[in-house]
Amino acid sequence: GWSCFGVLPFFEAASRLPAEDAVRLSTPQPQQEESAIKVAVPVLSRIANFDDLDPLIAEADVSVEFIRPGAAFPGDADLIVLPGSKSTRADIDMVRAQGWDIDIAAHLRRGGWVLGLCGGYQMLGRSVTDPGGVEGPSGSTEGLGLLDVETIMAERKTLIRVEGVAIDGDTPVQGYEIHMGRTTGPDAARPMIQFQDRADGAISADGKVMGCYLHGLFAADDFRSRFLSKIRRRDREGASYELMVETTLDGLADHLESHLDIDRLWQVTQNWAAEKKAPPHKTHTDKSHTNKSRRSA
Repeated sequence: GWSCFGVLPFFEAASRLPAEDAVRLSTPQPQQEESAIKVAVPVLSRIANFDDLDPLIAEADVSVEFIRPGAAFPGDADLIVLPGSKSTRADIDMVRAQGWDIDIAAHLRRGGWVLGLCGGYQMLGRSVTDPGGVEGPSGSTEGLGLLDVETIMAERKTLIRVEGVAIDGDTPVQGYEIHMGRTTGPDAARPMIQFQDRADGAISADGKVMGCYLHGLFAADDFRSRFLSKIRRRDREGASYELMVETTLDGLADHLESHLDIDRLWQVTQNWAAEKKAPPHKTHTDKSHTNKSRRSA
């Protein structure tokens, strides 16, 4: 006796939207041209916020390879990105257990670049100390020592939206921070990002190793283009990532409206809200609502 509001066919283009779970990490990435900028990303045991890599995946001349446990980093990688982690100290131990610290050191000797994002940034420092046992047992773990900074975990989590400029080129960036630690040290005197009230991140003296707390860094087209061009000369225009996401969301809205009885669904939500004596959030069934819903979620 249940009502059917429609049957929703698979929406192929959804793969272009930001990833929400680790299924993406086990999905082979599209084959790119041989001359593509090669990015290697370790699949940490407690990996987090890996949708930071989606804008790189969207680039036609960038190949992103997720390195799973048991595999070595490719010797021809141009850039290694250490992603976020839900437990930085535990994942530092994993990196060493996999021998990835040796691979990263060899990568730098070959002239490669290394970027750490949030937890990955913390790993690049000299140590990560958790005196209050925020992420697990209290104590201190030696970092990879590629940046002259140290991180101390704090019980109060930083969770804010931010915007600023990349110090290398003054290109606008925006995104969010979500982390427990505070990172300081000599290399932090060479930050990656300048916000209105403070700087963020650190860069090594030779400029080859860098890190910051900003999630969403690569979503900024100008920054991403300048960053990739620094790694290797590019002969093409970069992708317009935000436009691609918005276009895909518009397509998703059309897809939903084509296959579902949106008016009946809306009526059900009205009735349910009336029964709960709570007015429903004012919305619409058009494309802009789909986009706004995603952002608010």
